[in-house]
Amino acid sequence: MTVRRLIGRLTQQQDLNFLLTNRVPRRALTHFMGWWSRLENPWVVRASLFLWRLFSDLDLREAQQTHFGSLHDCFTRRLKPGARPIDPDPSVLVSPCDAIVGAHGEVGQDSVLQAKGQPYRLAELLCDADLAARYEGGSYVTLRLTSSMYHRFHAPAECTVERVDYVAGDTWNVNPIALRRIERLFCRNERAVIRCRLRPAPASSRGAEEAADATDGALLTLVPVAAILVASIRLHFLDVRLHLRYRGPNRIDCRAALERGEEMGWFEHGSTIIVLAPPGFLLQPGIVEGRQIRMGEALLRIP
Repeated sequence: MTVRRLIGRLTQQQDLNFLLTNRVPRRALTHFMGWWSRLENPWVVRASLFLWRLFSDLDLREAQQTHFGSLHDCFTRRLKPGARPIDPDPSVLVSPCDAIVGAHGEVGQDSVLQAKGQPYRLAELLCDADLAARYEGGSYVTLRLTSSMYHRFHAPAECTVERVDYVAGDTWNVNPIALRRIERLFCRNERAVIRCRLRPAPASSRGAEEAADATDGALLTLVPVAAILVASIRLHFLDVRLHLRYRGPNRIDCRAALERGEEMGWFEHGSTIIVLAPPGFLLQPGIVEGRQIRMGEALLRIP
């Protein structure tokens, strides 16, 4: 049996996986990884990439560069031009990232699921009951990035980012094993609440007029959630990096206009993005739990 297969079998043991990725000094390990990943030493980089490949299906063939000065450079790598084409259909919102689809469905009575049998309150996730109320009867979808995936995320539509709320928190693992065991996990972890106001498409590129009217001014919210080893979120339109030692302000007003598919920022390892859309926006057919989706593929359909 190869070392990789042996490691795979061990990590599939749920009790052991949960113990090794949660019952540890999470914040200390996260701070250490932040320091380690920025070491610009070729021996450190080679050894780290070797170990990373043992524990994951890391594939760098789509990466824009072939050599990395640090592990951080590899985590936050860009892809070759054209590697993630954007769905041309103007009547859909595209996935902001590469991910595995997790819990999804309709928002009901301020409640959504992180996993089967594990609900949490949307108002607690967003720290804003009024914002949560906007999504009553709307749609949500949980997108989980694994450690080996492309870690940059992009605008799902032409939009203007109006505000970012930073919420300090813990760094629990966000894999399915932890989601089934830790209640309200997303509400416990560090996260950012990004409010995006959709912009109307030019008349020449609109589909049905009713669809265009439905999207004018709609508020889409993205919630990047940090996790163990990844408590750092970088947004291009802010001049600060959101991380465990960030000390405020927690509410950051802005007015950043983004094009569909334009890069918003990145995680420094892998984590989760929760997408919230108001009533009328429906999940694209074929979006089912466990499916792998790429940035730029259709995620939500406009009313």
